[in-house]
Amino acid sequence: MTPIQFSSGDVIADRRADYARMLMEAGDAAAAADLMAQALELAPGWAAGWFQLGAFFEKAGLKDEAVKAYRRAAERDEPGLFGAPLKLALLGAEPTPETPPSAYVEGLFDDYADRFETALIEKLNYSVPEKLFRLVRPHAPFALTVDLGCGTGLFGVEVAAASGRLEGFDLSANMLAKAAEKGLYQHLGQADLSAPAESSGLFCANLPKHRADLVSAADVMMYLGSLEGAFSLARDLLKPQGLFAFSVEDAATVEEGVDAKAGFFLQPSLRYAHGEAYVEQSLADAGFTIIDTLKTDIRMDAGKAVFGILFLARLKG
Repeated sequence: MTPIQFSSGDVIADRRADYARMLMEAGDAAAAADLMAQALELAPGWAAGWFQLGAFFEKAGLKDEAVKAYRRAAERDEPGLFGAPLKLALLGAEPTPETPPSAYVEGLFDDYADRFETALIEKLNYSVPEKLFRLVRPHAPFALTVDLGCGTGLFGVEVAAASGRLEGFDLSANMLAKAAEKGLYQHLGQADLSAPAESSGLFCANLPKHRADLVSAADVMMYLGSLEGAFSLARDLLKPQGLFAFSVEDAATVEEGVDAKAGFFLQPSLRYAHGEAYVEQSLADAGFTIIDTLKTDIRMDAGKAVFGILFLARLKG
């Protein structure tokens, strides 16, 4: 549960929830769940509380109870802020969503913005921006680069000097504020890559279609699942023969027995991994030709390397 919306509106329920979290921190998940359930008797409409109860049940190994709690959270969380559908999918209780709720992704990164770079660079050895730029550098310079899911501007740092104009878009306003501090982007705006083109935030009178020479998406696709919509947006942004550079987490390296041809699947990290064949077909369907790829480690997670595939594709003219 994120730090937002902790309060149920009932002082006693909040106090019991605080004690439940203390019990969880002490390693007693079953007792934490019992006390959280008591809190919810006082505040049955509290979406965040139901989500927290689901997490406690999950930690206690009580799958059926966790599913019930996450379902109640989903029923009470219309925008999907807490991502309960993702938890239900991981527990095998619901189909995997093609995309996570936009409110969940926005809230996740709004909360993460202040510590994003410290966590990724200093602790998780995040390397996608520089490796992705190595793929695109032989094709520079670019009159206009559109950096999708720009975050705090880590790829912008790499590509700015090779771009006459640099635009950055992200779902998180807090991430955009951090990117603005770098002074690299001539335009920054909120955009939802899971939305249709007309409501995505990427296009308006001053931001026409087919304007970019390069579209980038570093560490973005793992928060989308289905790639059809994002690839369509990249196509709409690019001029003919324009370049599209992005990364995915490699499904073939995640877990033994995973069928990488299945397309995409949801991981316990709540990020999606993608099969190489699925990405290749999705690019072809969107009118792209692959011109370069790189299979590499992209970050650390729980002390283990996470492997991905970086793609560079050209839009057919």
